[in-house]
Amino acid sequence: MVLNRFNKISLIAALILIVLLTALLLNQQTNSAQNTFQSKTIPYQDAVAVANGQAIYQQQCAACHGADLSGQANWQKRNAQGYLPAPPHNQTGHTWHHADLQLFTMVKGGVQAIVGTDYRTNMMAFDTILTDEEIWAVLAYIKSTWPQEIITAHNRFNEN
Repeated sequence: MVLNRFNKISLIAALILIVLLTALLLNQQTNSAQNTFQSKTIPYQDAVAVANGQAIYQQQCAACHGADLSGQANWQKRNAQGYLPAPPHNQTGHTWHHADLQLFTMVKGGVQAIVGTDYRTNMMAFDTILTDEEIWAVLAYIKSTWPQEIITAHNRFNEN
């Protein structure tokens, strides 16, 4: 097939249009996913999420943070290696001082995702271990154990 100059230009223009439309579609899908992610809140009132989260917490988190969410002893003092012990996730800890998205990001990407890569921690990122929904479920379980006044205070962090 012999293409004349007009046909070549038309073909190139069509290919450019396809590439641009594909890029636009991918950008819209990415923005939609980011907006969904950013608007997500801990489903602590969802009984199924809480039950799933409790099971996942016991398997993945309890060894460090305690089966009863009590954390490790002296969790506010660095040990000889310079690491802070695992904090409690009950009302005595500081978990409830962080907004939902920040908590999610810490679990998914590790504490370094929030405070920087030079922060010394034993907390690993769970992005290759748990799905996003499993992370939200664990957070739902944790939040569901807090007294109502702590839940109310925590909810205020999400309003900002």
